[in-house]
Amino acid sequence: MNVLIAGGGRTGATVARTLAAARHEVRLIEHRPDVLAHLHRELPTEIIYEGNAGDPRTLELAEIGRADVLVACMPEDAANLSICFVARERFKVPRTIAAISNPRTAWLFNKTFHVDVALNQADILAGLIEQEMSLGDMMTLLKLRHGDYSLVSEKLLAGAPAVGKPIQELPIPRAATICAILRRGEVVIPRGNVRFEIDDEVLALANAASLPELAALFGVAAASRT
Repeated sequence: MNVLIAGGGRTGATVARTLAAARHEVRLIEHRPDVLAHLHRELPTEIIYEGNAGDPRTLELAEIGRADVLVACMPEDAANLSICFVARERFKVPRTIAAISNPRTAWLFNKTFHVDVALNQADILAGLIEQEMSLGDMMTLLKLRHGDYSLVSEKLLAGAPAVGKPIQELPIPRAATICAILRRGEVVIPRGNVRFEIDDEVLALANAASLPELAALFGVAAASRT
């Protein structure tokens, strides 16, 4: 994948370093001297382009025409919107991602400015907190690349609704499936007549909407633990 990053602050530098380590083709544009000094210590010099990402000529020098994705993470929201707009309108970049600095301007980050994905840190943090509170002790092991499915794990404690019941009698959500049960160091195939036991570790694949239902089946309410 060919990625062009506009802005070399902490977010831009971290994205560039991570993608480069994964062997993607990365170029990063930055114009602030103090930021450039840090970048040249953290990143290979050949991926750094000195210039203002808001200038179409700089974008051309950074070979924006070859980019599959443009990531706009300048400190000013207006700059990120402008860069995304120019990237799509003038250079036909297929995919744009923009970071939002001020949550109050989030409503502007839409198709009008050709922003395909808007990263609002406030919304992301609130969503993570809400998810952690709703899922209890359930742990997310892996998020699938496409769609909203995750591989999750939870250890059954005494008092969990699923303990002592066979899989076929449980109201497993339609968009979820039990992948495996780890019991005393062994893997138990989750057939319909298998009953869950205390200390079983359940591995399940489910979409985001099904996770709270699974957490209710395999978890223990906070009130019952005290």
